[in-house]
Amino acid sequence: MIKVAVTGAAGRMGSGIIRKISEQDDMEVVAAIEMPNTPLAGVDAGEKAGIGNIGVPIVGSEDLEKALKESGAEVLVDFTIAPAAVETIKRAAACGVNLVVGTTGFTEEMAQGNADVIKENNIKAVISSNFSIGVNVFFKVLKDLTPILNDFDIEIIEAHHNQKADAPSGTAMTAFEVVAGALGRNPEEVGIYGRQGQVGKRTKEEIGMHAVRGGDIVGDHTVLYVGDGERLEVKHMAHTREVFIAGVIRALRFVGSAEPGKVNDMADVLGI
Repeated sequence: MIKVAVTGAAGRMGSGIIRKISEQDDMEVVAAIEMPNTPLAGVDAGEKAGIGNIGVPIVGSEDLEKALKESGAEVLVDFTIAPAAVETIKRAAACGVNLVVGTTGFTEEMAQGNADVIKENNIKAVISSNFSIGVNVFFKVLKDLTPILNDFDIEIIEAHHNQKADAPSGTAMTAFEVVAGALGRNPEEVGIYGRQGQVGKRTKEEIGMHAVRGGDIVGDHTVLYVGDGERLEVKHMAHTREVFIAGVIRALRFVGSAEPGKVNDMADVLGI
């Protein structure tokens, strides 16, 4: 039985993950963590997830280490915000707890710090900007397709709900890095984040990045390959957050056999 701790336990993703884990025969939620000094402390995590009492009270993150140790958690799932996740990763790793992290918005410095912490504590980890199985196939298609269309103009467009705080999305940034890497271009030199005013003629090297926010869009990502007289669009659309949660379940089953000290991603989980 895989013993799982979930941060952001009362949020949309956290509650969904708790519900999905409760349906599995080989895993269980043993700890549920929320923001520091949460007013939800003591409330059963199953009640917040809409599945009834599961005997796991929510605790504030000030009690993270205590919750992990007393529950015997083997892996922690984090879908929160980047600054909070960085601290959670440090503290969980110090407890020897493996990690499945879907939080986005990490800076390069944060991401490197996460990798260093995982290596120093020799724990197992899956960190991905998107846990959707379809999105990770999308990344593989981009990697294979981009070198063939290396003389086309490339633009990336992402759309999300109006509550999303970071832009561009972590998934769009991963797509950008995949495309730039396939073309041998430095992402720091070729990324153009939106356009306004007299920006001048488009260069052949640049890769455009555009973010749309509105309503309840779960997540749409489109890569445009635009040539003279023709255009190819590669698109992934998520209709429900369940697609991300399905990937989390796969990652939870994978992480126990992963290589210690290494940051794995969903490509490793899926073997692509």
